[in-house]
Amino acid sequence: MHTPNTLAASIGGSASDHASTKLVVIGGGSGSFSVLSGLKSNLSVNISAICSMMDSGGHSGVLRDAYGVLPPGDVRRCLVALSQETELLRDLFSYRLQEEPYDGANIGNLMILALTKLLGSEEQAIEGISKILNIRGAVIPVTLSNTHLHAVLSNGEIIREESNIDKRSTQCPSEALPTITSVFLDPSVEANEKAVTAILAADYLIIAPGDIYTSIVPNLLVAGISDAISSTSATMLYAVNLMTKHGETDSWTAAMHVEAIATYAGRVPDAVIAHKGGIPSTLASSYRGEHAAQVLVDRDRLIDLGVRLVIETDVMSRTSVIRHDPQKTAEAITCACRELTGDVKLVAEVS
Repeated sequence: MHTPNTLAASIGGSASDHASTKLVVIGGGSGSFSVLSGLKSNLSVNISAICSMMDSGGHSGVLRDAYGVLPPGDVRRCLVALSQETELLRDLFSYRLQEEPYDGANIGNLMILALTKLLGSEEQAIEGISKILNIRGAVIPVTLSNTHLHAVLSNGEIIREESNIDKRSTQCPSEALPTITSVFLDPSVEANEKAVTAILAADYLIIAPGDIYTSIVPNLLVAGISDAISSTSATMLYAVNLMTKHGETDSWTAAMHVEAIATYAGRVPDAVIAHKGGIPSTLASSYRGEHAAQVLVDRDRLIDLGVRLVIETDVMSRTSVIRHDPQKTAEAITCACRELTGDVKLVAEVS
């Protein structure tokens, strides 16, 4: 059993020995935010965050429709997560107005929009915000082209756009919903060359926790991404979700999450990090009202799928919502990277 201490001692040795170790995190939403927030204190690695660009709801959707720009929300979260600036500046970029006529407007989104207009492209805007926020690493949109995510249901119905897929769980919280059988992008789009380059050069590829069909898989649908994941020599890790999501992953186990990722990524993760421990009863009760339940870890099935290492440890934050704790998750990732230097199948527990 290996218990990690601090991130400074991660991935084998001192920071000076491993300054070129490259970590690439793929995902979107709060899952990527948690992983990146925990990893940025590790000075021994270079971090690249590849984020989804298919959001169509909320303030991102409003800006997308009104100005024809790429949705800024997931990019903004990654930038804030990697920022080394003051808490005040990070809070400013996350601040959301709550009064008319700007109800729901996010200051960070508006800053990205303003720099996009000022500098001429989203890519230049991201570079500009990266400097303002003094981020550690790089934030890379998975694509620089506009596209929408759509889902095919078991009854043959097609749900158009990411926000409508995502809203199914809240619009019908107590109803059984048709399962999602597949998702696709329309139009098809090519990967950002920087995303492909980062994946091919990576030492470790981390699939962040997040909604499978609306945060993770959209990245894998972009032409060139799954080919790069299949081709890279990087070790691949997946931090499995803490809870199922109604309308997307009802009753799914950890192995079912892995199977979905493997279907779209073209390979099975080398390691899976899963939560060990229960959910506080008050939180569990509120989530049951949303038809969400803790993801069960079926370790034998994970190994049968080809997962080399299964790490079960407490990675949950102690807040009013069920989220991955940044520090705990980063330490589990550290542990996985260290354990995978061997060449045998392991099932580890981290105390």
